[in-house]
Amino acid sequence: MRRLGPGLVLVLVAGFAFLYLPILALIAYSFNASRLVTVWGGFSTHWYGALMANQPLLDAAWLSVRLGLVSATFATVLGTLAALALVRHGRFVGRTLFSGMVLAPLVMPEVVTGLSLLLLFVAVDAERGFWTVTIAHATFSLGFACIVVQSRLAGFDRSLEEAAQDLGATPLVTFATVTLPLIWPAVAAAWMLAFTLSLDDLVIASFTTGPGATTLPMRLYSAVKLGVSPEINAACTIMIGAVALAVIAASLLLKREQVAGS
Repeated sequence: MRRLGPGLVLVLVAGFAFLYLPILALIAYSFNASRLVTVWGGFSTHWYGALMANQPLLDAAWLSVRLGLVSATFATVLGTLAALALVRHGRFVGRTLFSGMVLAPLVMPEVVTGLSLLLLFVAVDAERGFWTVTIAHATFSLGFACIVVQSRLAGFDRSLEEAAQDLGATPLVTFATVTLPLIWPAVAAAWMLAFTLSLDDLVIASFTTGPGATTLPMRLYSAVKLGVSPEINAACTIMIGAVALAVIAASLLLKREQVAGS
C-alpha cells in the first residue's frame, strides 16, 4: 500500500480541522457554565436542563421528529417503487423523463425547490402547515431513497425471484417474501437518510410551512438572530448527535448489505 506524503497529510488534516473544529467548539461550549458563549466559565450541564424547560423549542423538536418519520416513510416507499421501475422494467416510454423527475431534487437548489412547491400549494389553495412540509420533504428525499435502493437492486440475483414464481408465488407475494427481506438493509438505510434530510432541512420548510408548524431548524435560526446562547448550543449538540447516529446506522446497514452480497 502506498503511503501518503507529508504534504497530502497536512492538507487532509487542515481540511478536516476546517470542517469539524467549529462543530467541536459548539459541542464544547454547550457545556459552558457561563452565559457568555465566548467566555469559558467551567463545565456544567445547566443549559441542557434549561433546554428541557423551553417548551417552544421542545414543541418544534417534536414537530420535526414527526415530520421526519412521516416524510421519510413516504419517500422510502415511493423511492423503492421508483427504483423497481427503473431497474426491473428496462427501457420504457418516458423512462428518461421519469428518471429526471425523480432525481431532479438532488441537483436542484433548495431555494428553487421550496419556491416551486410554495407556488404549487398556493395554486391549489392548500393550507400550509404540517402536511405541506411533509409533502415537500418527501419530494426532496425521494431521489436519495431511490438511489440507495436502486444500487442494491442493480446487483440483485433475480433467480431467487424466478424460483419463487416457479413454485406458484404471485409477483406481490414474491416481492414481500423474497425481494423485500433481501433488500431491507438498503430500504432501512434509505429511510434513515430521508429522516436525516428532513430533520436537518431549513430552506424548504421555510417556504412551505404555515402558522403553528415551526420546525426545530427554523426555531433555532430565529433564535440565533437575537444572539447565540449556550442553550442553543445544547439544542444543536443534541441535533448533531441524532443526525450522526442516523448516518452511522445507515452506513453500517449499507456495509452489512455489501458484505452479505459479496
